[in-house]
Amino acid sequence: MKDFLRSLAVVCVFLVVVGAGLYFFFGLRLVADGGGVPHLRFVPSAAARADAIEKHRAAQRAAAPAMDVAAPTPVASGVATTPVVDAPPALNAAKDPVLASAYWTDFRGPRRDGAYTEVAVRTSWPAGGLKPQWKQPIGGGYASFAIARGRAFTIEQRRDQEVVAAYDVVTGRELWTQKYDAAFREVMGGDGPRATPAWSDGLVYSLGALGELRCLDEKTGAVIWRVNILDDNGAANLQWGMSASPLIVDDTVVVLPGGPNGKSVVAYDRRTGRRAWSSLSDRQAYVAPMLATVAGVRQLIVVSASRMIGLSPDKGELLWEYSWTTSYDINAAQPLLVSPTRLFISSGYGQGAAVIEVSAAGGALSAREVWKNVRMKNRFASSVLHDGFIYGFDENILACMDAATGALKWKGGRYGYGELILASGQLIVLSEDGELALVRAAPTAHEELARGPALEGKTWNHPAMDRGILLIRNAQEMAAFDLRLK
Repeated sequence: MKDFLRSLAVVCVFLVVVGAGLYFFFGLRLVADGGGVPHLRFVPSAAARADAIEKHRAAQRAAAPAMDVAAPTPVASGVATTPVVDAPPALNAAKDPVLASAYWTDFRGPRRDGAYTEVAVRTSWPAGGLKPQWKQPIGGGYASFAIARGRAFTIEQRRDQEVVAAYDVVTGRELWTQKYDAAFREVMGGDGPRATPAWSDGLVYSLGALGELRCLDEKTGAVIWRVNILDDNGAANLQWGMSASPLIVDDTVVVLPGGPNGKSVVAYDRRTGRRAWSSLSDRQAYVAPMLATVAGVRQLIVVSASRMIGLSPDKGELLWEYSWTTSYDINAAQPLLVSPTRLFISSGYGQGAAVIEVSAAGGALSAREVWKNVRMKNRFASSVLHDGFIYGFDENILACMDAATGALKWKGGRYGYGELILASGQLIVLSEDGELALVRAAPTAHEELARGPALEGKTWNHPAMDRGILLIRNAQEMAAFDLRLK
């Protein structure tokens, strides 16, 4: 027995030493997936990732010198300034139509519905997956890309700074960065900013996880104006940070700080940063605001922690509401306009999905429930609509349902808690493990056409596409895939 105990002690010490080595030197960590289940993964430290980025960008500049824009001194809230750096060389749109495009300028595309309709793209992929046009390291966080005029804009965590960065779509070359001190830390979900920037008329609007809203010049990254939306509206941050992408509506940028006393939804003048209006007192969630015409009325669609609502885009006046609550007040998936009068909404945490119909009577709008079930639970991956059918993740399994009735057509295909977009009648799926898959968008059955590796590490970021070039990223890597028809 003593020999057994001695041997057991030696084994335990050995395992502790090996485990410590794997933890400290190789980055072995318990990482939660989208369902909160922990998995053992090798994850480079934040410092190692930052070192890799700095080394890569230095080599990139040495190979192809580019404008190096110093971060301008932040300006006061609501005060405009003139960019203080020279513009980069003019892009040659005649040589590549990507450089003239300004299509995917918002989170999940121009309608925020995940549907890419700009040009037809290649849907015949090699069985083993696509080869990237370029691939390189990137800072942490869960933002996607806004793309315009040959530049892709995103926000990252690098050491203890949030970094808004512009990249050349065709080559991946970093064009400029705008940095400021901010570090959002969250053990279960992960560190870094969440909200995808938005682009409009040469200006980039970025929102950090701690509420820092900045308007930047697209060519230089110079700060035009800035405001912290939490401080400005007396709001407390959410558990998983500010995640709702800013929305450009006419001459305003709409954000969701979730402040009390009528400061839950706020619109700032998009050129000066001055407050235009504020509305409601809802606790907010993680859903980005949308602009849509429903029942013939142009309106903002907002999903807070407790309801889906329609607001007037000029004043934020409440037009209609529909109660929608989940455990922990977590709503994260985007709603979908499924007909001129109907909206689809879905959430995880046991809630499910519903379609509501908005109608006008007596000069007022109201909403009624058409159907509701638990067959499509979008935890944070948003669904898409194609030919009357909704495709999305029921938790971590891809599914298809009839938008008119809620009937489940099929459920199959395990991609973890991934993301997807619709392009040329097919589903482009980015799995939680960083694989890219092409799936037929048809209600008959789940049919995977191709699948292959694309990124290393946990991947929750939405894909983006502009002029047939697919951009993807996670907290470690970014890559581009050329899907243009030859």
